Parts: sequence; C-alpha cells; structure tokens
Amino acid sequence: MLIGCYSGDLVSGGSAGNPAAVMATGDRVRAPLLWPVEARLAALLPDLLVFRKPRAPEPELATAQGVLLGVHVTGFTALMDRFSLTCKSEDDLDKLAHIFSYYISDIIEHVLCFGGDILNITGNVLLALWTVEQNQLSDIITLVAKCSLEIQEKFGVYHTREGQDLQLKIGVSAGWISQVIVGDEQRQYLLVIGRDVDDVQLAQRLAQANEIVLSWNCWTLCEQYMFEVEIMKEDEAVKLRDMRITDPFDFDEHFDKCLSYLPHYRTSANTLRTALELDPDSALEQTLRKHIMKNLLKKIDEGQPTEYISEFRTVTMVLVSLEFHKTGWMLHLCHLIQEAALYISTVIEKGGGQLSQIFMFEKGCMFLCVFGLPGDKKPDECAHALESSVSIFNFCWENLTETKLVSIGITNGPVFCGVVGAVARHEYTVIGPKVSLVARMITAYPGLVSCDEVTYLRSMLPAYNFKKLPEKMMKNISNPGKTYEYLGHRRCIMFGKRHLIRVRSKNHPLFDREKELEAFQMAQQGCLHQKKGQAVLYEGGKGYGKSRLLAEINLLAQKEEHRVLSLKLKEADSKQYFYAIQTLMAIFFEIDTCPAFYRQECLHKQLCGKVEEPLHCLFNDLFFVKFPLSFEVSHMDDMARQKKIKECFFQVLQEAVRETPLIFLIDEAQHMDAASWEFLGTLLSSAPIIMVMTLMPTSTLCGGAQHVLQSPQAMLKPISKLAANSLLKMACWELGAVSIPQELQIYLLRRCLGNPLYCKALCRDLLSKDILLFHDLQKGEEENSKWETLSANVMKSTMYGIPPVSSEEDQKLYVCTVKDEVNLDTVLLPPLLKEIAVNQLDQLSPEEQLLVKCAAVIGHSFHVDLLQHLLPGWDKHKLLQVLRALVDIHVLRWCNESQELPAEPISVPFSVEVIEKHKEEKKKSDAGSPLRQKEELFLPQPEVLEFGVPLLREAAWELWPKAQQRALHLECACFLRDLACRCGSCQGGDFVPFHRFAICSIKSSRGTSRFCSYKDTGSVLTQVITDRLQLPSPQDSFQFQTKLSRSREAFTSAPCRSEEEFLDRVSRTLAQASPENDLLTMKPCHCEEILKFVLSPLAQHCLVIGENTCAFYYLLEAAAASLDLSDNYMAFFYLRKASSLLGQPAAFSFLKKRKVKICQFEEATFCRLRSEVCFNMGQMTLAKKLARQALRLLKKNFPWTWFGVLFQTFLEKYWHPCSLSQSADNPSEKKKKLAVLQQRVQCLSLLWQLYNLEATASSRRFACLATLMQKNSAKEFANEAQVVSTYVALSQFSQNVGDREKWLHCEQMAIQKSSLCWFSREGLLATAQLMQTLAYTKLCLGHLDVSIKLGFQAHEMCGHLRKPALENLVLSVLFRSAFLKKKFDLCVHVLDSQWALISQGHDILGLACFYSACLDLLLYGKGLLCRPFEECLRFIQYYEHSCVLTSQSNVMLGVHSSLAMWFAQDSQWDLFEYHFSKARQLVKRTNASLFGSHGFVRFLECHVLMLQKVPGGVFMHIPPETPSQVLKYFKEFFSRCVTCPVYHRWVSELKASVMRYGKREVLSLTNIIRPLDTCFTRIWIEGEFLEENKSFDGNLAIQSKHSFLEPLSERHKEQSPIPTHKQPKASPPK
Repeated sequence: MLIGCYSGDLVSGGSAGNPAAVMATGDRVRAPLLWPVEARLAALLPDLLVFRKPRAPEPELATAQGVLLGVHVTGFTALMDRFSLTCKSEDDLDKLAHIFSYYISDIIEHVLCFGGDILNITGNVLLALWTVEQNQLSDIITLVAKCSLEIQEKFGVYHTREGQDLQLKIGVSAGWISQVIVGDEQRQYLLVIGRDVDDVQLAQRLAQANEIVLSWNCWTLCEQYMFEVEIMKEDEAVKLRDMRITDPFDFDEHFDKCLSYLPHYRTSANTLRTALELDPDSALEQTLRKHIMKNLLKKIDEGQPTEYISEFRTVTMVLVSLEFHKTGWMLHLCHLIQEAALYISTVIEKGGGQLSQIFMFEKGCMFLCVFGLPGDKKPDECAHALESSVSIFNFCWENLTETKLVSIGITNGPVFCGVVGAVARHEYTVIGPKVSLVARMITAYPGLVSCDEVTYLRSMLPAYNFKKLPEKMMKNISNPGKTYEYLGHRRCIMFGKRHLIRVRSKNHPLFDREKELEAFQMAQQGCLHQKKGQAVLYEGGKGYGKSRLLAEINLLAQKEEHRVLSLKLKEADSKQYFYAIQTLMAIFFEIDTCPAFYRQECLHKQLCGKVEEPLHCLFNDLFFVKFPLSFEVSHMDDMARQKKIKECFFQVLQEAVRETPLIFLIDEAQHMDAASWEFLGTLLSSAPIIMVMTLMPTSTLCGGAQHVLQSPQAMLKPISKLAANSLLKMACWELGAVSIPQELQIYLLRRCLGNPLYCKALCRDLLSKDILLFHDLQKGEEENSKWETLSANVMKSTMYGIPPVSSEEDQKLYVCTVKDEVNLDTVLLPPLLKEIAVNQLDQLSPEEQLLVKCAAVIGHSFHVDLLQHLLPGWDKHKLLQVLRALVDIHVLRWCNESQELPAEPISVPFSVEVIEKHKEEKKKSDAGSPLRQKEELFLPQPEVLEFGVPLLREAAWELWPKAQQRALHLECACFLRDLACRCGSCQGGDFVPFHRFAICSIKSSRGTSRFCSYKDTGSVLTQVITDRLQLPSPQDSFQFQTKLSRSREAFTSAPCRSEEEFLDRVSRTLAQASPENDLLTMKPCHCEEILKFVLSPLAQHCLVIGENTCAFYYLLEAAAASLDLSDNYMAFFYLRKASSLLGQPAAFSFLKKRKVKICQFEEATFCRLRSEVCFNMGQMTLAKKLARQALRLLKKNFPWTWFGVLFQTFLEKYWHPCSLSQSADNPSEKKKKLAVLQQRVQCLSLLWQLYNLEATASSRRFACLATLMQKNSAKEFANEAQVVSTYVALSQFSQNVGDREKWLHCEQMAIQKSSLCWFSREGLLATAQLMQTLAYTKLCLGHLDVSIKLGFQAHEMCGHLRKPALENLVLSVLFRSAFLKKKFDLCVHVLDSQWALISQGHDILGLACFYSACLDLLLYGKGLLCRPFEECLRFIQYYEHSCVLTSQSNVMLGVHSSLAMWFAQDSQWDLFEYHFSKARQLVKRTNASLFGSHGFVRFLECHVLMLQKVPGGVFMHIPPETPSQVLKYFKEFFSRCVTCPVYHRWVSELKASVMRYGKREVLSLTNIIRPLDTCFTRIWIEGEFLEENKSFDGNLAIQSKHSFLEPLSERHKEQSPIPTHKQPKASPPK
C-alpha cells in the first residue's frame, strides 16, 4: 500500500525538524538507490511477515500474545471534503497526499523507535503490534502507553493552511492476537483477527480527539498503579490521562528491559528496522513477493527509485463489504474469507483490476479493489468494474453460507496512488476524496451494488441497467452527488433511440475529408450502374471523426432523396444475437419510436402485401409483438424460424430498394454481433444496397466480418488524421476566431497530431478555463502607448491562417490571444483526453513508462544525454535499447524525421491499437535475430527525439507528484544551465552581450545564487535549489578561445586601404572558406537549435520550480536570440512572459514593486529588447519611449528638446574616446562596462532608425545626434566589428538623408576598419553588412553590374550566418539591380529565393517589399510572373492599415503608385484615384533611401500618365493638376534624392515630357537613351496604353487559387504562364 506526502502545508506541528523520510517527494531523507530487492520488499511489509516461518498453503490460524496500538487520524475526511469531491485541481490532490504522508511518516518512525511493528495503514488508521510472551505483557503495555503519550504530545494536532486540523485518536489493547494468510501461490494477504483486534477498534471509536483509550483487557493486564486513568465504561474501556513517574521508576531502564523482549529490534543506528539489513535469501524473497501487487513488483524489479513510483491518476475503486453471522467459528470464517478472496481476485484481474487490500472490522471484512493502477489502465474500466461487482455480489450471496450482508460500492475519480510512510516502513495505497466516498456508500446503501454518478456516466452502459437511489447524508461529505444502483446487464425490451448520435451541423464545416467522401460517391455510382450492393468501411482511431463523417454522408444521401437507416452500436451489443439487424429492421419498419401499444398495428401495416399473414408471428420475439401463432410456424424448430425470418427480411428489402435507394449507416461496426455480420454479407451479394460502416483499427473481427471485408463489393478506407492546416482551421472554427497565436498553434499541433476530437476537446477546455482573449479584427490597428496592450496588434500584424468562418458582411471577426500570465505548457489536459493518453501509456512496459515519464518532464523534444541524466542507474546501452523499442512503435521519433505535421494527411493513426500491433509484429520479426537487434541498436542516430503520440507527453507529465516534478525540473535546469550560450561557431558568450558579467555583482558573498524565491520557507528542496541552480558566472567556461590561423596573420599584416583591396580580400576568403581550413566563422551556426532545445526549455523549467529570477534571465536570453534570428513574434512571446513575471506596472514609478527583483542592467536590457520588438511591429512611439528609458537606466540620457539636442551635439562632437582596452580595471569590471556599452549602442541605433522614419527637420536633428552618440560609444567599445557596424549604419543614414559626402566617407571608414572582422562571428556579420552596403551604394550610383556581383557575394556570406533579415535585405538590393539591368529571369530567381525565406515567418514589412517587387515585375517585366496580382492586392488591402506598414512610407509609396499604374491600364479610374491619392499623402514623408526614391519615381510616372491619358472629369476627389504643379514634384525629387542618381536620367526624361506637354508639343522620346526600356515606356510613347496591354494582360492573367489568407507554406508553388481570361476588376475599398 502506498501514501502521499507533504511539503510545507503545515503551519505548525511537533515534527518540523524531524528527519523522517517522506516518500515520493524528495523533501526529506531518501531511500538509498542501491538497496537490494529483499530490503525494498521488506520496507513494504511488517516484521510479522518478514520473520514468519513457512506454513501450509491452506489458511491456518497462528496465535500469539501481543499489544496492539491503533492510531486514527481524524479530520482527514473533512479535509478531503474541503478540497471538494471533484478534485478538479491536481494541486489540491497533491496537497492532500502530502499532508497525510508527512503527518503519518513521523508517527511511523516514532512507533518504530519504540519497537513496534507496523501491520498496515488502512485508510487513515495505523495499526502496530508488539509481539511478546504473556509474562512480558505488562511491561510492553507500559512501553506502548509511553509511546502513545509521546505521539499525542508531539503530533496530536496539526494545523493545516486549509483551516482543518488533523488530530489523533489512539486505542490500545492486549491479549491473544490471531493471524492468518489468505490467497493462493501468486498473491497472498495477511489478516490479523481476534477479540483484541475488535477491542482496539472499539477503543478508537470511544476515544475523542487527542485522547488515548485502553481496552478493558489491556487495563487488567497492565501495572495499573503507574497510570492515571478515567473509567469510561465498566468492562469496556478506560481513558489514559498520564503516567505516574515515581523516583524508583527509571523509564530508560524499563525501555532497555523491554527491548530485550523484542528480538527484531534494530541493532544499527543506520536503520530503524533489522528487516532491512537481512542477508539475501531467495526463498524469503519469493515469499515476500506474494504479498505485493504485480504492478509494484515490476517497478521494484526494474530498479525504479521509490520516489519515482508514485503517481496521480484516475482510477475506479470497488469496495466489497461482507458481514458474517456471529455464530460462525473463526477458522470457518477464515475459510470463507479465503474463498471470497480467491474469487474476487480472479474476477477483478479479468477486468483489468487488482485486489489491493483485505482488512477486518468488527462484523466482517472488506476487500478493496482498484482498476486503473499504473500499468493496468483499460479503456472501459468503469464498465468492467460494474460487471465484476455484480458477479462478486451474486457469488457471495449464493456460495458463502455464513454471509449476513453483501454491500459493494464503486467510485471513479482522481487519486494519489503511491508510497506513503517512512523510508524504513511504507505502504502502497490510494488517497483521494473518492476513496472516502466509496467507504461511506457501503454504510449508506447496505445490501446493494451502488456507484457514483461519474462511474454511471463513464461506463457508457444503457441507462436501464441502473436505478437512481435516494440521496442520503454521509459523514464529513457535504456533496456526495447522485448515487445509482447497478442492476446488472439486462436486455432492453424497448427500441431506444439507437440512431447516429452525431448530427451534421449546417454551419460546421467538415475539414479534410474529401477523399473519404469520394469513396462513398464511388460506391453510389457502382451500385447505380452495376445493380449490386456496395460496402464502404471507414477505419480510424478514436476521435478521428468517423461519426461526423457518417453524419455528413447521411445529409448528402437525404439531399439525394435516398432512404437512410442509421445505427450506432455499443460494446454490449456484440453479445446479443442478431441485435444489429433487429434494430435496423425496426427502424426500417418505423416501429423503433412508436408507442408499445401501437407497435403491433404499425408492424402489421408494414408487412401487409410483403410477407404472408401466417408468417407474421415469426416476429413476435424479435419485435416484442403478439401476433397469433400460425400452424405453419408452430411446426418450425428454432433454426427453421431463424432461417425464415432472414428470408422475409431479404424479400422486404429487395422490394423496398426497387422503389427508393437504400443506405445502411452503422457506426462502431466492430461491436456488431456475428449473426448480423453474416446477414449483411449475404444481403450485400443479393440486393443493391449501400452499406457504410465505421470500424476501430486492429479490432478483432468475427468470420462474418472478415468475409464482408474480403468481398469485391467492399472497400476498406482508412481515415487519415487531419493535416496541420486543416487542424488549425478547425481550431479557429471552434474558438470563433480567424487567427490564433503561434504559441497556441504549437500547443494544438503537438497535443493533437491531427486528431479532430483532441482539437475540439482542447479548444473547449481552453474556453472553459478562460485563458483566451478575443479582439475585434475590424477595429483599426492603432499605436499603443503601453506594452501590456500590444497582444492584439501582434496578432493583427501576423499572417492570418484562417479565412472568415462565414460570408456574412456584418459578422464580427475576431483574433485570439493567450493571456499574458498563462503558461500553455502547464495547462492540464481535460479528464477525457488524459484518460485516453494514460491508457496508451499503460500499454508500455515499466521501463518504457519510466523513460516516457522522465522525457515528459524535459519537454516535447529532448536530448538523449539529458534523458539519461534523469534515469538513475541507466547506462547508455539500456537507454538506447528502450529508445529503439519506443521508436519502433512510433511512441517517439527522431527529430530529423518530421518536426511538424505534413501538409498531406497520413493514414496511420497513432493509438493504443497501433502500439499493440507494432509490438506483436516486432516480437515475430525479432524472434530469432538477437544479433540483428544488437546491430540496429548501435546504428548512428541523431541525439534529439520528440514525442510521436498525441497527449502522451502531457499525460505522463501530469502523473508526477508535484514535489517530484519540481525536483526533476530542477535536475533538467542544472543540466541545461551550462549549455545556455551561443554556439561554438559564434564563439560562445551570451545572446545579451556580457549578460552574466553585468549581473555578477549582485550575487551574495556566500556564492549561492540570490535567485531563490523560497529561501525563507525552510524546505529542503528549496535549499537544494538555492545551492544548485545559479545563474551563469563570469568564471564559467563559455569564452571560446580561437587561435590565430595563418590566414588571420596574413590579414592583420596588411589592413585594407581601398575598396578594391577589401573586395579582393573578400573574394579570396570566400574561396578559402571550408571546414578543412578551420575557419571558425564559416562553420554553420547552431544558435537556433540552442534556442529551441536549451534556452526555451530552461526558462520553462525555472518557471515550474518557481525560480522566477532565473526564468527572467533566460527569457531575456531567449528574446535576444529570437531577435538575432529575425523571429520578432517569438521575441515578443518571451518578453511577454518576462513581463508577467515582473507584475503589472504601477501608476507612479516610486510605487513600483516588482514581483521579481532584477538589477538595473537587466531592466535596461528588458526595455531595449521591448523597444526593438515594438520597432519591428510598427509601434514607433512606444519604441522611442522604451529606448529612451533603457538609455536612462544605462546612465546615458537622450535629450527631449531642440536645445538639448544642440547642447548634446556640441558635447559629442568634442568628445574624446577612452578605449576600454586601455583601462586599468580588472577583466570582470571591463566586461561589465562592455555590457553597458553594447546596450547603449543598440539603443542609439534604434533611436536614429526611429527618427529617420519621420520626414521632419526636428526628427532629422534627433537622428543625427543618435548616430553621433552611437559612433562615439562604438569607439569607446574598442571592438572592430562594432565600429564597422556603426560606420555601416552611419553610411546608411547619410544616404537616406541625402548627405553624399558623409555617406561615402563613412563607407570608406568601414572598409578601413574591417581588417580584423573575419575572425569572429560578430566580425563576419559586420563584413556581410558592409558587403550589403557596398552593393546598395553601387546600385544607388548606377553601377549595376558591380552591385549584382557584390550582392551575390553578400548572399553567400549570409548563408553561413543564418541571418534572415540581412539576407532579405541583400536579396531586395539584388532584385533592384537586376531589375534596372533588365535581367528579368534573374529577378524571378531572386524573388523565388526571397519568398522561400520570408513565407514561413511573420515579417509583414518583408512581404510588403516582396509584393512591391512583384508588382514591378508585373508592370515592367515583359509578362514575367512571380506572384499573381490578386494575391498582391489582397495582401495590401489587409495590411495597409497595420502599424508596421503605416510607419514605412518609403515602401508604401512605391506599392500604392504601382497599384495605381496597374488599375490605369485597365481603365479602373476609381481604383487608380484611390491608390494615387494614398501615394500623394505619402510622398512628403519619404526620404532619399532606395525605396523612397523608387516610390517617388513611380509616383512621378503616375503624374505623367494622369496628365496624358486620364479622361477629364473621372476623378471625384483629386483636383486636376497643371504641368507647372507637377514640375514642383520633379524639383523636389532632385533636391531630395541626390544620393540615388540611378533614377536621375529617367526622371529627367519624364520631366522633359511634362514640360513639352505644357507647351502643347507632340510627345516624341523614341531617340532618347533610357535606363528602362519597359513595356510601360513603350506603350506610353506610342499613345496606345490600353490597346497594347491586351496582349500583356494575357501573360499576367494566371491566377493562384490560394489566397494569402491560406497558410503561407502552401503558396510557394511554381507558376507556368498559360493563356487565360482577362483579370477581373477589383472593387474600390470603402
């Protein structure tokens, strides 16, 4: 028997410092891992069994003198009631088990110290025995009395935080004690019986809380003069008040004297029991094993630590109470108990349960049986428990002659099942509210088989097998719920509603079932043309949507006016002969729902003209009617009657199908009886009827079913699991949203793995737990001033994966987000899904179960080394062997196989049946090949695995008790802590540069981490956390030292002086880059894997164990890593988690109280990271605010006013750098300053980019100051790579603002500083940025061939760096160069690469640039197509109002101008006006950047087009402009875009045309050399804009069937130009 533990819920108590062990927690002393098996078995059993002499197998009474001590814990049932019967919270049940185990363990150890033998722990009663000779009784009674008084003094009252005190009632008796062992050779049980056993129970009942009562016999045998007592009842009991300790009486001497009476008292100070130190004895071991349950024995044999055995799970308990007549002899009663135990054990084990305990009470005995213990879980355990109970009930009444009363109670609910007690003596038991309820039900409903409502509902048995019982009051249970009497399995005499339970909802779409419906349609066609029956059998696991598919087929068939007979079967139906056909024909005759008195008349009408009148009486027994028995039928035997009935049914159905097509729909057909299968097989070949059935996979089918399956007219169609896209669409439909966040998508995909039932249950569970928020999609996206309100905008700024659920125009559309404080990884599964997953887990072997449970703690993906770290005593060989077995049955899979669900459905369901099937196949295939197994074991494999069965990881994680869960998460955190750094290719270090150095000063002098939120609680586990889980220190060996290679020495000897030298060096280095040359920077980067497998899980582990400061540290690291990998959404996700740890901000800063204490540097870093995320999201105001706040925390203020800007600019211009390399500080202090400088540089870089987006003089001054401050900070940094990056940024800024001289100067400075940038990852990144800048510069200056060459080199470097944002920028420049060079094939190739890069992410700005390039290619690319125009337009329509794009005026100017041009070619002047007006609003807000200049050129082209071709009076909102007004725009272009001369020549031509048009000159530009010989130019010159574009339109009309609303992964498909129809007109936005 096993019990729960407690970890600090007690406010006070006498054993606060007691070193007693508590099982299954790790809070206190743990049992040694290397205990021999005999010792582990002995710890579970009393000395009475361990030192017992072998006896005969028959029940035999053995009597001895002894003293019994009974300790009853009162208040425990009331405490369970406070936690509620439902125990919906796993935490409540965990606390309950911990309280009891913590309490009882101290009492056990105290009894052991006094030499007592713990016989058992039954419920909340502990029974101990001192076995001695008769002449020693008085001395032992004195010893036991002293023990009892000390127990009451030390542990008499425990005050729990829940307000319910636990108190003790103690009874003591002495005299003759009888012991008997019942059972067989496999399983045995020890019973202690006799009058004195009854006396100790009576004494307990008479005692009040905190009292000790002695039985009358005990009182007569003791030294009465030594006790102060109160006579309670003459000849019954006395109450012990105290002991009279007189001077001559020395209790220590008495104690030593008593020990001499106890031969098995401990002789060593290391243990409390001699039984744990016995020498190995195989005979003894075999004897002890018979007294322990099989599932526990398996875990002991496996060597699992005791604390790994306990679990929280839902079980079904059956309590059998037998009361006997008092006239029976004791030995005869023992034989009755033996007979009952054997029968009960046999029946229970057949149903998948175990007989856990037998215990005696005054009037009889009780048998506690449990279904669903670890390793025993079955799908229908409630039904098995009920059927077993009825069988036991009948047996006991009929075969046990002395039985007075049989009562059985059945309950189902969550319990703690595991080990309770001390290390030296503990038991395996179940604890929970439903355990108390089943005991109360026995008393409340005697003589019945009663069950609670949960058992009634989960059994899925027909309601007519139950009878509702009247409600009764039960002691200490406030709300027992409804109770039912189980009447046993009875045949229903009425035709119930056995139709399909699932009804097709018109508004509920059926996802991803086109292939399955196609099979039904093929059967329809085959039946129609061939005039033969057709059968379609759909096979799929539980929850795959078989019933919903039948409901869809039912709806389709009824629309085609077919007659449908539908039926859903249950497991019990398979035992009834001909039941399925009986019910189907009752539905066919329409008598299934008619009143009983009208049934015969209705049937008679249906049979008239179809079946002869004398044969009607054949249906009397079948349909419960009473037709007169005819002479013909009376002479038929049973076989003839059955044959005749079938012939009549065939005849009726064949006639019916001639009139109307007939379809049978049978759900759960694996439960059909054999006679019905045989009938359907014959019907299939004789009548053109369509049969559609659903089956569970690997079901054991009868011969008739196999015959149907093998028929050529039958088709077996496996139901595949849903593809990821369909599953997410279903989730959005269930939640009523058009978009769900990425973390929720991961949550659903990992837990469902394509199972629709799981998806539906999880979505409804999330709604019921109120952890989701919904935001109106139509509400315009606005800039927020608070970080806490950004979630909705983040969702609106990501790609919508799901189209609107309805086409109604006025319907509100919502996006869904998860509440900030919610951690989806720790959200508990709904009970239904947990039961399914636990059932799957229990099909595995004990060692496989342990591995899965430990892997579940790590996470969905896990590393083999970390897994081995959690498995005590496992070597690598054993680990790989078990892993291979789990991979073979698809429970686990190597991570290189498949990370997510494939786009297409897979027809192999992951279920218990598949696990069993694979195990059977493996046994057959491996039967004679041990050598092959050994070879396969050591095949090279990747070292990261993930779960391949849905819900298994979550269910296995929930089984752990909370304290052990925390201990394992701590082990994981300590293991991963040393891996939480950049990869070796990036030379290690923190993702937040020098993070560990910046926080090391706030560590305590003792060397332990200050990041421990439990240090005042006194918990031992807390102390372990404090000592072990520390943040990384500067001394940790994370700094990867790289040696100077020959190439480095060559480079350092000659710094670059010119651009040519730099480019030559780049070419030579790229040619040499290979693993053989040991060039560290060219090795592939693994930081993405570190983020996924180290940082993110490490933060999760810290959150689970409550180490919030450590969690905050690693969340900052994860956010920085995500930004480094250009994943802005995940960075926002991690920062939002970090925000929830800090708590809600206060209205005033001086009132701010953080829930987690962090240093000023971390707060500054937190602000800087949030600022960068806000910048990427288009939240520019908030980004500025946070960047300024971060600078202030870093002691570097940024001015607010123009005067402050002037003053600060003056200071910065005359600032002299003081390099840290020249500083005399120690290395640690130097790196702290480097950490601060790095954050300053990044904040200032953000600020100039933010102000650069605003085209005002004031913003330009702020931006100039920010760049100046960034340059000075970078010089102080004394880091070449940082200096190069800074000069690159200054170059970009100067180009944007039109400062040509400074632009080229900064670029030259970056080249000169780039000498040492090849020997670190950071340096290589800076060099790649410089290459991109040079390509950009050459493009702006018009050197297009050089720009293309540099672009390819920069792209090659980005491939090594894995920097998506930089690579996207390089590709944008490369496209523009190729486009202006008229290399349109290269443009398409570049856009394909760009699409592959950005289509899987959430980069709205990147997509906008991409679609802008696609529009250019559509307009000017001579018919070449990358993405269809409708997709481009739809993207712009959805996102033009997002904060991301509204802040990017340069990009949007080009987009709107290109759209205006497109609509002009189709004479859609209303849409031209709309987009042209948008462009005209944006032109004032652009700068001289490449995108700004490009957009300005497109805008000018629109002006020229409007002057020349637009009919007068077509515009409603744009006033007509004269050529002189248009020329002002040209003047503005040349004054602004001086740093982008590549467009000057073409703009000059446009300007000249406008000027000639103003003079009424004929347009003739054919002799001018143009940089762009585009379709638009040619058409515009010839004056045939619309006519010429008719052919152009044909090349562009290819349309993608996939809108951008669909998942992006589906859109990247190759397009081939084919002739098609003209583009449809788009409607103008409202």
